[in-house]
Amino acid sequence: MFITFEGIDFSGKSTQVELLWQYLLKQGKKVEIIREPGGTEISEIVRTILLDKNHNKMLMETEIFLFSASRAQLVREKIRPYLNDGIYVILDRFHDSTTAYQGFGRGIPLDSVNHINKLAIGETIPDITFFLDIPVKEADNRKKMQNPDELDRIEVSGSEFYEKVRNGYLHLAKNESRFRILDGTLKKEDVHKKIIDELVRFEDKEIAC
Repeated sequence: MFITFEGIDFSGKSTQVELLWQYLLKQGKKVEIIREPGGTEISEIVRTILLDKNHNKMLMETEIFLFSASRAQLVREKIRPYLNDGIYVILDRFHDSTTAYQGFGRGIPLDSVNHINKLAIGETIPDITFFLDIPVKEADNRKKMQNPDELDRIEVSGSEFYEKVRNGYLHLAKNESRFRILDGTLKKEDVHKKIIDELVRFEDKEIAC
């Protein structure tokens, strides 16, 4: 299976990725976790460029092409080979992040975003996408608990930007059947349980088909 986690920054994605990884391993599954941007030697170099706060003059067009270049490399070098070998692949972000952040957040026309996404990932679409939804105010509170020096170029963005990104995710969740919306303000154990329940229902449905 190809499983992705989405949400605005500080929504708890990384925690849930780790919990799901541990669960699947206990089920005897072969599992690979990959972060975005990154995951390959080339993609990690692109990640460094993208998230460096010193690159505050980066244009939104440059940003979307760099994210997509990293993703294109990752899909062909890692994701597709893993899936072909029957390995569960869990991604912390994928192309939906580009739609939400660069499309809705930055304001790049969605037609252009969709074309770029299509070129980057081809037919490699997640089986199921978990969207951890939290209010932007909650994300701001969580951000204040972080070391400011450790925030990346995207994470230092303001509330107005994140409201647009969250609205983008809600739009995607409404129109994409693979999305599962989860309340990211719940205790991590409760969110994890909901994820497992959704995953089991999905797998049972696939077996029935």
